[in-house]
Amino acid sequence: MKVGGIGEAKATALVLAFEIGRRRIREPEQRKIKICCSSDIYQIMKADLLDELVEHFYIILLNRSNQVIRKVKISTGGTSGTIADPKVIFKHALENQSCSMILVHNHPSGNLKPSEQDRRLTKKLSEAGKCLDIIVLDHIIFTDHAYFSFADEGKK
Repeated sequence: MKVGGIGEAKATALVLAFEIGRRRIREPEQRKIKICCSSDIYQIMKADLLDELVEHFYIILLNRSNQVIRKVKISTGGTSGTIADPKVIFKHALENQSCSMILVHNHPSGNLKPSEQDRRLTKKLSEAGKCLDIIVLDHIIFTDHAYFSFADEGKK
């Protein structure tokens, strides 16, 4: 407050800003999870999808180094399907400035075989992603005991 033009409120705001900066420096940096293979995706999604009785559709948004920016639940459906709206999916990808994404949904039935609808959706989102420079790296079908990876099977 010794500096002209700085009152009590402004001085308090400055002290607070400096304290936040000091705390941020002292806190250990949170390491981002890097995706190297499809089994990494399965491990990341276990907490969200294990023992689920209905289908859920998620996207995992990644930066240029394949580090996870964010996981986003796109939809929850019934026992045999859920909706994955491309507009909603790419809205999240653009808002988070992701360079690539991974599609993940579960099959509560335990069936690992992708449906024709799963194949069409993967192709549709991959094509849309090319136009936006957001690569769809993989589509994982999750079950409680195993997973199916479109990329591993060369079906992406």
